[in-house]
Amino acid sequence: MSIDPPGSGSTVRRIMLGASLRRLREERDLTREEAGFHIRASESKISRMELGRVGFKTRDVEDLLTLYGVLDDADRRGLLEMVREANTPGWWHKFGEVLPNWFVTYVGLEEAASVIRTYEVQFVPGLLQTAAYTRAVVQLGFPDAPEDAIEQRVHLRMQRQERLKQKDGPRLWAVIDEAALRRPIGGPKIMHEQIEHLLEVARLPNITLQVMPFRFGMHAAEGGAFTILRFPESDLSDVVYVEQLWGALYLDKREDIDPYLTAMEQLCVESTTPGGTRDLLEDLLRENLYADI
Repeated sequence: MSIDPPGSGSTVRRIMLGASLRRLREERDLTREEAGFHIRASESKISRMELGRVGFKTRDVEDLLTLYGVLDDADRRGLLEMVREANTPGWWHKFGEVLPNWFVTYVGLEEAASVIRTYEVQFVPGLLQTAAYTRAVVQLGFPDAPEDAIEQRVHLRMQRQERLKQKDGPRLWAVIDEAALRRPIGGPKIMHEQIEHLLEVARLPNITLQVMPFRFGMHAAEGGAFTILRFPESDLSDVVYVEQLWGALYLDKREDIDPYLTAMEQLCVESTTPGGTRDLLEDLLRENLYADI
């Protein structure tokens, strides 16, 4: 495997370890319930372990490897070393006071992804927001939060964007609903700066930006925003992230992922081309909506 970008190693190892444990269990034709019984745990814990969404205890993994017939010292040693690496906290854990538990998983997956495809309805995608726009969004979502907590959230979002600037950073393919670009988050000045920022980042070679225009009316993603994460390791499945008001869904089963892949492909076909995106953004800047700055 290639060298992991800073902070993403623990997430990659956790996902890979979980995938390895699932493959070994399935090769022995054992159910999650049977595996959980063997380590005095629930079926749901085995599911979370196999999805890489929880920390791993060395004893649990040792017992599972024995159950799965992995008795060779070298094979066991390699997998147990992954336990240590998987439990190493990523950089984002220092934001634990303001980072919801259900979002910690997403930040780790995002750090490990090689391709990020996202569709947003209400807001500009977080990875493409300016600090001022982010601050306005956070203040809307957490109106009673103290100033230092708001600034921590803004700093976290800005730090997440740093990977896009790295030479080995991920490819980001974003489709933004036109409604998000016409909603004056933070006021005209902030929106003007945000639109200018989108024009700038759209020129980067690893970023593709499209807009779903109003003229299409109904479209393939009427269900709302979602993100598809793809990883460089070929044995890891894509993960679909669907954020809800106070939580999120993480989908990795093929039958759950395929409808989102289909919807994303259709969105890309119906949305503006990169050149059309630039034209639309420039038109927005010229409109009266952003003129009073």
